[in-house]
Amino acid sequence: MTPPQPEPRRLTVVVNPIKVADLDGAKRVVGAVCADHGWPDPTWVETTETETGEKQAREAAASGAEVVASLGGDGTVRAVAAGLAGSEVALGLLPAGTGNLLARNLGLPIDSLEDAMRVLVTGTPRRIDVGFVAADDAPEEVFVVMAGLGLDGAIMAGANESIKGAIGWPAYLLSAAEGLAERGFGVRVDAAGEPEAPVRRRQARMVVVGNCGTLQGGIELLPDARLDDGILDAVVAAPTGVTGWASVAADLVSRHRAGQGRLERLTGETITIEADHPVEAEIDGDPIGPRTRMVLRVDPASLVVRGA
Repeated sequence: MTPPQPEPRRLTVVVNPIKVADLDGAKRVVGAVCADHGWPDPTWVETTETETGEKQAREAAASGAEVVASLGGDGTVRAVAAGLAGSEVALGLLPAGTGNLLARNLGLPIDSLEDAMRVLVTGTPRRIDVGFVAADDAPEEVFVVMAGLGLDGAIMAGANESIKGAIGWPAYLLSAAEGLAERGFGVRVDAAGEPEAPVRRRQARMVVVGNCGTLQGGIELLPDARLDDGILDAVVAAPTGVTGWASVAADLVSRHRAGQGRLERLTGETITIEADHPVEAEIDGDPIGPRTRMVLRVDPASLVVRGA
């Protein structure tokens, strides 16, 4: 007996044309998969330099779209997620760019647009948590993967766009090598919502807070982070010199937790980071410049993801 097929849905694709080398080809692939499964022709909306996806996602939802897919980099995913958070309209994830971190953490296809589309149309919806971050005096912004300051912010700020386009995520390794020379900073990390509400005051080179924990290459920076546990996970790293960072990297790549004493971990519903001077920061891989204070909180089960 043939299993019942999922009901056809109205799909809007929010695409960052800069991240998609063959947009016409992508439209053919997406349209063909929709046709194969009885879905109507999708609506396509492009992002711009000033409207990066949030507005387009909100307007698509208001116009009756039942699924709004992001086709772009991690920044496009974040913007579309911001437009859908708190609604019943599902986010679809179509791979482009160099990271695809949310799809990677959900176990969705990241190497084939056709495979990702087939999962989107045949998969079931899943609710995940959404993070919110306020950096210094700026308004709150959504994040779905990670945010932080220190080396990770310096890496994102220093990654060359042309090199990223040529070789993909290894471009971040080149930026990381340059960032290793950056000096550490004094920091206070407060995790609220846990029974003991731990506070950490120390020197650090990097503080990262995550809604999920897997990076490019399958590296588990936050191995206990889950997208649906209602908790944020944080890591404070303070290695010294290239040798110290090499040891941390080896521990992460090998998933050798016994050696990860160089990394301090904590969890909370709200996590506050206060540095003693402005430090490069990032939100879901987007550099936001030097920041001193970041307040991060989780909104549990507030985003529906299709095919997850």
